[in-house]
Amino acid sequence: MNKESIVREINKLRREKRVVILAHYYVEPEVQDIADYIGDSFGLSQMAAQTDSLNILFCGVRFMAETASIISPEKKVLIPDTTTGCSLAESIDVDDIVKWREKNRDGVVVAYVNTTAEVKAHTDICCTSANAMQVINSIPKDKKIFFVPDKNLARYIKMKTGREIEIWQGDCCVHEYYSSPLVLEEIERNPGAEILIHPESSCSHDPSIYSLPDTFVLSTTGMVRRVGLSDAHKFIVVTEPGVIHQMKLMYPRKEFISVDPYNKCLQMRKITLEGVLEALTLERHEIKVPEEIREKAFPSIRRMLEIS
Repeated sequence: MNKESIVREINKLRREKRVVILAHYYVEPEVQDIADYIGDSFGLSQMAAQTDSLNILFCGVRFMAETASIISPEKKVLIPDTTTGCSLAESIDVDDIVKWREKNRDGVVVAYVNTTAEVKAHTDICCTSANAMQVINSIPKDKKIFFVPDKNLARYIKMKTGREIEIWQGDCCVHEYYSSPLVLEEIERNPGAEILIHPESSCSHDPSIYSLPDTFVLSTTGMVRRVGLSDAHKFIVVTEPGVIHQMKLMYPRKEFISVDPYNKCLQMRKITLEGVLEALTLERHEIKVPEEIREKAFPSIRRMLEIS
């Protein structure tokens, strides 16, 4: 089948089976184009909770579909490819948290939402790149904090809040590539451009870049919103280049420069139109978090949502 035929069949099946399709900004543009909603991992979890549909096809990596299942256990959550992993989520497991708690009985574990369901089940509160500062500031100052798993986001939040934070040394292999020297080279080539930096980037190793004029450290969704609010016409985008597809659709008169257009999340890019069609046709690859894990994981997500 050619692309047009696949899209027609997807649209036919989604109507017949009453399926809502959610897609992350980092999947292939052609998959974004058939989605009902597009967002980052946190936004998509919110959409999964808010939609009236009881059938969700989640175009993203596995931990995102797990989060949707935790929030909305009554809904059927499908994913086109169950092998979609995440270097960040896979950098820590439950034993790492249990060992820390044994030495820090009164400590607070804060987990980035980019973690597995099992890790969330051993977490006190989750956070997103958009609300991590609010989450950290909500914790009493006499409490010891363990932030997992992203070292770069944790460094940025520690710098902004001034809190003492013990940091797990995990990273997103895509964002770790975006170093300050690489970004500075792009800035030199594009004077006058606004710089939009994701806090997962390794720019946190040299935080002086954050103080440069017209520089904004934002979540993926925050970047898209910033483009709409800004009077600038050119933007240097320091995150996975998939988000630029949406930026161009929403703001066609503005210019977007990826620090490296080839630095793509290969796990996200496993999601294809063919995979979407197969999942819809066979209604397989369901993600269902076991109830005993879901019950333990949900409070950490609920606290995050309350702060958001």
